[in-house]
Amino acid sequence: MTCLEAPRPVGLRPGTCQPHGVRLPPWRHGLSTSPTTSLCRACTLVSRQLTICNAQSYADDLRVAASQSPTSVRSRLLAAEREEAKAVLSLFLRQKGLRSTLAARIVNKSDGFIEHLVSKLQNTYRSRYVGGRELSTPEIRDALMPYLEALSREHGDGLVEVVENFSDPFSEEREALSSSMVLTPTSSNKQKAIARVSTPTSGGALPELVLFLLELGMDHEEIKNVVRKFPAFAYYNVDRKIKPLVELLIELGVPRSSIPGIIKKRPQLCGISLSDNLKPMMVYLENIGVNKAQWSKVICRFPALLTYSRNKVETTVSFLTELGVSKENIGKILTRCPHLMSYSVDDNLKPTAEYFRSIGADVASLIQKSPQAFGLNVEAKLKPITEFFLERGFSMDEIGIMVNRFGIIHTLSLEENLLPKYEFFLTMEYPRGELVKFPQYFGYSLDQRIKPRYARMTNCGVRLILNQMLSVSDSRFEEILKKKTVV
Repeated sequence: MTCLEAPRPVGLRPGTCQPHGVRLPPWRHGLSTSPTTSLCRACTLVSRQLTICNAQSYADDLRVAASQSPTSVRSRLLAAEREEAKAVLSLFLRQKGLRSTLAARIVNKSDGFIEHLVSKLQNTYRSRYVGGRELSTPEIRDALMPYLEALSREHGDGLVEVVENFSDPFSEEREALSSSMVLTPTSSNKQKAIARVSTPTSGGALPELVLFLLELGMDHEEIKNVVRKFPAFAYYNVDRKIKPLVELLIELGVPRSSIPGIIKKRPQLCGISLSDNLKPMMVYLENIGVNKAQWSKVICRFPALLTYSRNKVETTVSFLTELGVSKENIGKILTRCPHLMSYSVDDNLKPTAEYFRSIGADVASLIQKSPQAFGLNVEAKLKPITEFFLERGFSMDEIGIMVNRFGIIHTLSLEENLLPKYEFFLTMEYPRGELVKFPQYFGYSLDQRIKPRYARMTNCGVRLILNQMLSVSDSRFEEILKKKTVV
C-alpha cells in the first residue's frame, strides 16, 4: 500500500493519534472524535488499497489562510485553484487516451481528489498563497502533472477508480472552514463562476472584468461561454492578468479585433505570468527558430502554444531533433504549424513517425512538409489510406514515393476525396504510374479543376501528363494546348 502524502505544513506542532501514532495538527486537538474513528479520520483506505495519509493538510492550509488573508482574496484564489486543478486533471486524463467527454465526467464527480490536488498546491506554494498572490497556470500544472504521472505509473488502469473513489477524510472540517471563509461549494463552481460575470455589483454596475472585455469587443454571452469552458477565468484580476496580456499582444502586432478570439480559444493564456513564464517561453522559441516577426500570426493560429510547459516544448523539440530536423527547420515548422506542439510525443508523434517510416517515407522531410499528418491516429486514419492504395494494386514502395512527393495524402478523406477522384482517374485511362509520379492530383478540386481541364484537353484532341494538365496556370494550360494542337 502506498500513501498519497501531502507534506505537513512547516511550523505546526502536531499532537499524536494514540492508536497508530499519526501526528495531528494543533487545530485537531479537542475535536470530539471517538477512539474508533480518530485513526480513520487521519488515514483512510480507499479503492485499490490506496492509503491516504496526512489528508488533514488541506484543512491546515485553509486554517492558515483563514488567519492570514482577506476573506475575498482567499475565496477567489481557492475557487480559481480548484478550477485550474480540474483543468489539469482533465488534460492529464485526455493525454492518457480518454475521450474529452469521459474525462470531464470523471473530473466532475471526483471532488475529493480535486480537493486533494488543491492541498498539494497549497503546500507547494505556501508562501505565495499566504501572501495572496495568484498562481499562474504553468505553476499549477508543473506542480500537479508529475504527481499525476507518479500515480499513473503506480496504479495503471486503476487510476480512474482511485480518482473517483478518493476519500475525503476531513470533509466535515473543510466544509465548516469553507463556510466560515465564504467559499464556493465545489459542486457549483461553474454556476458560481458564471454568476460572477453575470450579476451586477451592489452599485448596479457589471463586474470590472466584464466591462473590460465588453470594451475589448466581446459580448456578454461570449464572456459567459468562456467562463463555462474555463471557470477560473471569472476570478482573474483585470489589472494583474488581463490588461498586461492584451498590451503584450498589441505590442506583438496582434490586431485588437483579434484578441477576443484568442481569449475565447485559450482563456488559460490570461493566467500565465508574463515575466516568469510567457516571455521566457517566447525567448526560448525564438532561439530555436520561431520567427519573432510572425508572433502575431502564430498566436492567432494557436494561442495554446504559449500555455504549454517548458518541459513539454523541450520534449517535442528533442524528438524533432532525433528525427533529423534541423534547429532552423524546427522553428519554421512551429511558425507555420504551431499546433504541432499540442501532439503528444508518446501518443502521436512517435507512433506516427514509426508508421510512416515503415511504409518508406522520409519522416524528417515529411514532418516539415505536412506536420498536421502527425496528429492523426495510425489505426483509424493512416492505415485505411494505405490499405486503399494497396487494394488498388499499388506496391508499398509506390505508396512511400507518393507520401514523399505529396505529404498530406494521408490527411485526405477517403470517401470525399480519394475515392471519387480515383474513380474519375480510371475513366481517363492513364497508367497507374501517373499517380505515383504526380500524387498531387488528389489535392486538386475534382469539379473545378480536374474535370474541366480534362474535358478541355480531350476536346482539343491532345494528351498531357497529369502534371501538365493540372499544375500550370490557366493561361499556361491554354498555351500548351495550342502548341500541342498545332503540332
